[in-house]
Amino acid sequence: MKNLNKTILALVTASVFSTAAMASSDESATDRLMSARGSVEALATTLENMGANVDASVDLNGAYTPAQKTAVYEQKHDELQAQFDSLHAES
Repeated sequence: MKNLNKTILALVTASVFSTAAMASSDESATDRLMSARGSVEALATTLENMGANVDASVDLNGAYTPAQKTAVYEQKHDELQAQFDSLHAES
């Protein structure tokens, strides 16, 4: 139970930081891309710690601009978030 609580806390913290970072008007497109990538990595790690089989790979073929790449990472984050929500509902 302690590990689950730590995992949830880590996920919430990562989400807060990534949301705050994306809301910043001083942030460049590259910064938003790095934030989105970090958010995916943090959520994938959280899922792995929960014992889930995680596919955190992101296919950037066809994504040429930082904004397009960010969108791909955000899409992957949504997929991982759905997996997290499903696992959390089971416990």
